[in-house]
Amino acid sequence: MDVMRRIQGLVGEHPIVLFMKGTPQFPMCGFSSRAAQCLKNAGAQFHAVDVLADPEVRAALPQFANWKTFPQLYVHGELIGGSDIVADLEQSGELRRMVEDAQSQVRAA
Repeated sequence: MDVMRRIQGLVGEHPIVLFMKGTPQFPMCGFSSRAAQCLKNAGAQFHAVDVLADPEVRAALPQFANWKTFPQLYVHGELIGGSDIVADLEQSGELRRMVEDAQSQVRAA
């Protein structure tokens, strides 16, 4: 399967997806660790993709959404941003609202 289709499939299949270096349990960079922790703090159940374990995704993801760095957070298929944006959203309380909305839509489906 084409890597762009795989990425589209992941962001379409899961309401909240974090493309990161490492895993939430074992992040491999501070930025990925920060984003995963913000999501955990917001009570998110999210799908994490370790871009270090999938070189095709790591190479293609910057072109997929025109965002060059990792991590990348997607909610309902839409790119939200990287760790600084996720941290700002957490601080403002908006991340929790986004997470609750995404998870309530899944329960309603």
